[in-house]
Amino acid sequence: MPKTNSHENDSSASSCPPTVHLILQGKGGVGKSVIASWLAEFLITRGQPVCCIDGDPVNRSLGQYKAFPVEKLELVDASGVLQRNSYDALVDRFVGEDTVFVVDSGATAFLPFWTYIVEADVIAVLRDAGRRVYIHVPISGGEMLTDTLLGFQTIAETINDRNLVVMH
Repeated sequence: MPKTNSHENDSSASSCPPTVHLILQGKGGVGKSVIASWLAEFLITRGQPVCCIDGDPVNRSLGQYKAFPVEKLELVDASGVLQRNSYDALVDRFVGEDTVFVVDSGATAFLPFWTYIVEADVIAVLRDAGRRVYIHVPISGGEMLTDTLLGFQTIAETINDRNLVVMH
């Protein structure tokens, strides 16, 4: 049973279609978990049913927030190998559950997760199922600028939809 914070009598909760927010970046320490927590807090305070997923196998930063429901998901194993069954189950949940998902994949899972999304055409599958998908990509300045721009480039070059949210 998924963890959600639902307000059934709130009209804003029922007026928003199920949505998937993916916070993705290949560079660690750029604020993915902070962005996920802010987004979750924003949605919950507006009465949306929210399920947070922490898919970072190394640093479970999002999972440390006690204020909202966070599920830990093994998207890759300790050596970075894709756990295909976990990805398939996650997409099934995205399609089948009437909730807003906020997913922090973590830096370690970024490349396998994005490769899976592209190869399985996950965004089209979700769109065809009536789900909205937003991809939030943090960009950091200073020493991390080049690395975060490479993460953005990886996503921007392989996506056809206009659903990128750049966070700077």
